[in-house]
Amino acid sequence: MRALTLSIAAVSLAVLGSGCVSNKKFGALQTEYNTLQNEHRALDAKFQNCQRDLSGATSRVSSLEEQIASQRTGLRSLQAALDKCLTSGSQGNVNISKLVDEINASNRYIQHLVNEKNKSDSLNMVLTNNLTRSLSRDELRDVDVQVLKGVVYISLSDKMLYKSGSYEISPAAGETLSKIAKIIKDYREYDVLIEGNTDNVPISQKNIRNNWDLSALRGSSVVQALQTTYGVDPKRLTAGGRGEYNPIASNDSEDGRTRNRRTQIIITPKLDQFMELIDKAPETDSIPTTPARQ
Repeated sequence: MRALTLSIAAVSLAVLGSGCVSNKKFGALQTEYNTLQNEHRALDAKFQNCQRDLSGATSRVSSLEEQIASQRTGLRSLQAALDKCLTSGSQGNVNISKLVDEINASNRYIQHLVNEKNKSDSLNMVLTNNLTRSLSRDELRDVDVQVLKGVVYISLSDKMLYKSGSYEISPAAGETLSKIAKIIKDYREYDVLIEGNTDNVPISQKNIRNNWDLSALRGSSVVQALQTTYGVDPKRLTAGGRGEYNPIASNDSEDGRTRNRRTQIIITPKLDQFMELIDKAPETDSIPTTPARQ
């Protein structure tokens, strides 16, 4: 900046010292003077920018120094916490080991339950396959067999089992019931619920008040046939009726009403089998309600 000022002054002295100069030379000097003025202004602007940059950099350095100091304080706190954990490490290892043992015990019991469920599902699948293999193609049109959540559902159509509007079993149903009875007797560890279902069309038969009566009477008829005709142990049998309140299709069409008029034979493991699983559960006080804390 100072050198530029001296240069301008020198040019001015040269002009004054030389006395009169030609217009051409004066014009050249004037042009050079203007150029030096412009450079002076440009350098001054750069100088101001550098001053501002320096001020900003100084502020950033100050901020970074504060952050470094804060991080160092946090590091010291973490180191203190680590030292405390290491000091109490032996006790912590004992609690962790106990917790791991309890988790392993729970996992073993869960695996046991899974194995029992798989075993039950396999037995049900065998039962289902045996039954469907024994039924003819015509019988399969009126019999539906499903396994849902470990329970076997055998759904028998209304037209196959009974005369229309009646709870008396049709002679044509005998062969199918005999095959179902054989499967039931082969699996003595299972309980059997016979459940009647109807559509929502009101019944108008003498001595039958409503669809509740009809469904319960139909379930009872199948139970008695399995007991008296096919030799199934009655202690394993339960008769029930659900009337029109357990539909599997809409009652707005004839096809839907036909599907809803059915009797279900529901085959399930006995209650004591589930109780055995409960008895094999780990002791309740061996499973922590909350994790151990240090």
